[in-house]
Amino acid sequence: MLKKIPIQQVQLGMYLQSMEGSWLSHPFWKTKFVLREAADLEALLTSGVPAVWIDISKGADVQTAPAPDSLVQALMDEPQPPPPPPASAPPPAPAPAAALARPERVSLGSEMGRAAQTINRSRQAVTALFGEARMGKAVDAEMCMPLVEEVADSVSRNPSALISLARLKTKDDYTYMHSVAVCALMVALARQMGLDETETREAGLAGLLHDVGKMMMPLEVLNKPGALTDPEFAVMRTHPERGYEALREGGKVSEPVLDVCLHHHEKMDGSGYPKKLKGDQISLLARMGAVCDVYDAITSNRPYKTAWDPAGSIQRMAQWQGHFDPVVFQNFVKSVGIFPVGTLVKLASGRLAVVVDQNPANLVAPMVRVFYSTRSKMPIPVQLLDLSQASSNDKIVSREAPQDWGFKQLDELWSKPAA
Repeated sequence: MLKKIPIQQVQLGMYLQSMEGSWLSHPFWKTKFVLREAADLEALLTSGVPAVWIDISKGADVQTAPAPDSLVQALMDEPQPPPPPPASAPPPAPAPAAALARPERVSLGSEMGRAAQTINRSRQAVTALFGEARMGKAVDAEMCMPLVEEVADSVSRNPSALISLARLKTKDDYTYMHSVAVCALMVALARQMGLDETETREAGLAGLLHDVGKMMMPLEVLNKPGALTDPEFAVMRTHPERGYEALREGGKVSEPVLDVCLHHHEKMDGSGYPKKLKGDQISLLARMGAVCDVYDAITSNRPYKTAWDPAGSIQRMAQWQGHFDPVVFQNFVKSVGIFPVGTLVKLASGRLAVVVDQNPANLVAPMVRVFYSTRSKMPIPVQLLDLSQASSNDKIVSREAPQDWGFKQLDELWSKPAA
């Protein structure tokens, strides 16, 4: 049973179903959960959220909860996770060993070196893998799993490091590195959506192999520097089916992975391809693959198109009605950040900064590197600023387009240490 209560009545032990106000403004990395931590309660009470909806069949009611507290905004009507045990139930069983072994989160700077090594190894592995596929050899999915594991471990330590570095791919290696990037994005999204570790690895493998059908495309079409003609585009639209058949014939590929390969270009309104599936006809993993595939494509330099900035890409994707599953898309935004690493932002102080890391508990207050004054129109000493800390005395007021300011080397500010 759902009940709406003012923020002042929120208490630990309540099951937070949704929050009043914009889902982008609430302080939580997840949605629909039992409020157990005092720190989460404090974050909610100071978030400005006026009221919340609680489910008293899954958690404490106002009269029985032990202390005041707060919480959560529902993204939309997302699929309901399994209900948590009632307060009187015995403690849950220990987590599986695989989940316990997940690396702890570290800063982006700490992970950057390892992520770069993973990307270099991934580039070689995927180039070889796709090269064999182009020659008609079967793709051995089991051989891909060590690579998926390495990517998943990097994403566990810091999702932004590998995902952001993979975005810097060149036009020449786009086809190969796009698959690595989508693998990492799928892992991050799967974790955000609460999939278990086995399902998360399967999502990563699906991302890695989703575009294998492009290896069956004519090179003059695949690498064409300009826009495709209608006949050329018709050829390219066959890559999901070609990839599906190649993976199926090779064996050892699960049905969910095959499904993503075949259906990652389907759209929720039925206007996608190859089968024009609509809504729930599209599997969850394929809906996830659609979002991850498009985001990496439009934030990367390609043979015929210059990359869009990360936050601007998210803003545009949000406006494509009927394209993506709204719940999956909103979870995706939370997985990469409202202001992804590399985003140029303007602060209330009039300074410009580039986002260099996320604060998972507060997505609107990331770590930034300040470097320019809009008032003096001059560079200023580079400074690292954690906007989630009250001592920063600053906040983001807008996203800025790098081209409007003439910044051509913005990536160096977040991908390399400050001078």
